[in-house]
Amino acid sequence: MSSSEKSNSGNGSRPKICRYFEAMAQMGASDIHFKAEANPRVRVKGKLRPLTGDPLPNEKIEKMIFEIMDEKQQKKYAEKGSTDFSFQLDRENRFRINVFRQRAMTSIAARHIPRNILPYEALHLPKILAEVAQLHQGLVLVAGITGSGKSTTIASMIEQINQTRMCHIVTLEDPIEFMFEDKKAFVNQREIGMDVIDFHDALKYLMREDPDVVLIGEMRDRESFEAALHASESGHLAFGTVHASNAASVVTRVLELFPSEARDLARMSLVFNLQAVIVLKLLKGVRPDIPRIPAVEIMLANPSVRKMIKEKRDNELLGVIRGSFQEGMQDFTESLRYLVENEYISAQTAYEAAPNPEELKMRLKGISVSGGGIIG
Repeated sequence: MSSSEKSNSGNGSRPKICRYFEAMAQMGASDIHFKAEANPRVRVKGKLRPLTGDPLPNEKIEKMIFEIMDEKQQKKYAEKGSTDFSFQLDRENRFRINVFRQRAMTSIAARHIPRNILPYEALHLPKILAEVAQLHQGLVLVAGITGSGKSTTIASMIEQINQTRMCHIVTLEDPIEFMFEDKKAFVNQREIGMDVIDFHDALKYLMREDPDVVLIGEMRDRESFEAALHASESGHLAFGTVHASNAASVVTRVLELFPSEARDLARMSLVFNLQAVIVLKLLKGVRPDIPRIPAVEIMLANPSVRKMIKEKRDNELLGVIRGSFQEGMQDFTESLRYLVENEYISAQTAYEAAPNPEELKMRLKGISVSGGGIIG
């Protein structure tokens, strides 16, 4: 039983931090932050706002968070100054929590993970993602900065598979975020530090668990990427997340995980196994009912993309994306054009997020650059 399950089992008093989490859920906040000698702050519709009341002393923050941490988590925090874990408030509300030390005091960042996994339409994601999720083999990478919607996007894709395919899905997460209920698929979710000691052991035994689809929460090192490649080479569909700002830099980021002498082999593995790269930027919306909306860059591994990667012409991948919109690809500039013209975001927001504002200005005037188009 996890620490969160123990906290809500009815033994003893209810953890005090629960009232903050309940308030978050009621006001539709995505995140809450605690820092010593400051008022807690919640993120609502993308904006961080302070809660009313008195600032919280460090002792009270530590007491609140330690109530829902087990001994192992407290020990890791004491030794490393930071730790992640998940907390189940009730059937509908789950939280991903990071506890970290700053200025010798304790701070907390908690993200609300709703129970319902939303479909692509509700998340305003391109329809081509449904086709990507129908694949049975290969590597799918989802990229973006923290808070860009990577986990939510992958959850929608995994849920599509769960609803439509009789298969075995295994996820490795640190911590578990979205909870999947078995539908057509059989889903096992392993949380690092609770179900398995570390990523190394989880990856070591992954293929012995007879998966059809695997999710490796974050490609943080060579070992995790090699495991995903091994899964895809063995006829499985593998998902992973990468911190990168565009599709071309995803290739660079992945190869940088390897020493220079191993990069050519890793590059060839990408050539044969990569299926899609999806990069997200979460932007401020202008519609009251859609406060934040993703701009999405999509690269599908067609013959031209594979050729560019093989020949180390990564800087030319953007040109392939621009010329392949009929296949379902799109670059960030085209995504931003669509969002502006359909009044999802302001032109100012688009220009601030655009890789090349001048190019976006041309697209908004109807001047296409190297093809270009939008998928709805």
